[in-house]
Amino acid sequence: MSQIPALIPTSLLLAALLSLLAGLRSQRAGHAVAATGIVVSFAAALVGMWEVVSTGQSIRYALGGWIPPIGIEFVLDHLAAYMTTLITFIGVVVIFYAPRSIRFESPGKATFTYPSMALLLAGLSGMALTGDIFNLYVFLEIAALAAYALLAIGDRGGPFATLRYLLIGAAGGGLYLLGVGFLYFSAGTLNMADLSGILPELVENRAVMAAAALMVIGLGLKMALFPMHFWMPDVYTNAPSAVAGLIAPIMTKVSAYAIIRLFLDVYPPGFFTETLPITATVGWLAAGGILYGSILAIGQHDYRRMLAYSSVGQISYVGLGIGLANPIGLIGGLLHIVNHALMKGLLFLIGGSVRLRTGVTRIPDMKGLGKAMPWTMYAFVIGALAMVGIPPTAGFFSKLYLLIGAVEAGAWVWFAVIIASSLLSAVYFFRVTEMIFRDPGSDPAETSREQGGERDEPTPEHPVGEAPASMLVPVIILAVGVILVGVFNFAIISALLESVVAPLEG
Repeated sequence: MSQIPALIPTSLLLAALLSLLAGLRSQRAGHAVAATGIVVSFAAALVGMWEVVSTGQSIRYALGGWIPPIGIEFVLDHLAAYMTTLITFIGVVVIFYAPRSIRFESPGKATFTYPSMALLLAGLSGMALTGDIFNLYVFLEIAALAAYALLAIGDRGGPFATLRYLLIGAAGGGLYLLGVGFLYFSAGTLNMADLSGILPELVENRAVMAAAALMVIGLGLKMALFPMHFWMPDVYTNAPSAVAGLIAPIMTKVSAYAIIRLFLDVYPPGFFTETLPITATVGWLAAGGILYGSILAIGQHDYRRMLAYSSVGQISYVGLGIGLANPIGLIGGLLHIVNHALMKGLLFLIGGSVRLRTGVTRIPDMKGLGKAMPWTMYAFVIGALAMVGIPPTAGFFSKLYLLIGAVEAGAWVWFAVIIASSLLSAVYFFRVTEMIFRDPGSDPAETSREQGGERDEPTPEHPVGEAPASMLVPVIILAVGVILVGVFNFAIISALLESVVAPLEG
């Protein structure tokens, strides 16, 4: 059992390497190897989560037998179990969805896609598990390199959007690393547990303060926290649907997780709220991002771009939970990590299914899809209701906890922002819902040409109708997950999240 924390990222790293070698001979073999590694990591994450929840104790693993602070330690505690299970679950769903979608949207590029997916998941799960702030940077860059490779295979604008993301990501990583250096020179250690014991004596140290600011700014760039979000819309719009369905749900959330980890487990209580107003700053930026993303999403005609701007607002809900800095508010932010992963993963994969069967990505071209693809569109309705925050879907409960947290904190402006954003979300998601269940009336291709839109041409192999089972089943799984997480949200909170926010109660 003590090897579980190392098994999760190791199985993914090994799968990435073997998938690349196998894929050079057969794309199907490369996919099978990557899928096997991702499934193994998900199973390990489930076993680890069960052990942590049942015993209440963290599972620790010292790499190479070197005991920290000299060596690097992996720690599977309640928060890490929560994140690794989510990361690997999304990975399992997307890896089985990907083959048909990638073959249609990015033909000839599957050989390197599956290893990159496994490598991305390895980096993200390593970030969640590491107990060392420098090792977190290493895994952050591993995930970033894999993401650049995946995003660059998208549409014509993909390489340029990815280049801009690379430059911004490099700046974010550099700022975080600079903060790590300041912290190491001040405290003499990189181990999170050691730092938590040393930093209370260094709260007035300016280097320690600078380190906190630099690391949070760097992670904010990676997280796409408003106004550092400008790389996100073009990247998500031009990415292949399977890639967007993997990166959008979890990539930015793990950077938000890293900020939460610094807040709760590295710096002493009160440092992020009183010594430096980091949480309040993050909260106000998040409030601006929620409104900005929701308003910009309304004006989009491209389905993918609408989801991209929506993501700017949705990741800001997590930032708002950090900004509230009270137990119920942070629970809302943490719960929104899993809620948004399911909702946004579902909606991006639906976009890929629609593109495969009809060739369209523009909302005005989606007339009549409710009849042509009923199961897919019913799943869309579930995702849309969750994004708006309609019970009993997952999105309702995370917003509810954020609202309660805002009331407890007396943050009435943030309370109003959450309400306003839900109304704005209703505008753009119900607009799409009305479109897909409308009688086509006219030729969608003609409508697209009249409005200057582009469309892919579906091939005879892919007639209009429901997507293949390999794509439809993952969509249905995510739609069911959106409802189940909503219905059983209290079980998730009591088993995992209450212990995470316990430091804020003391």
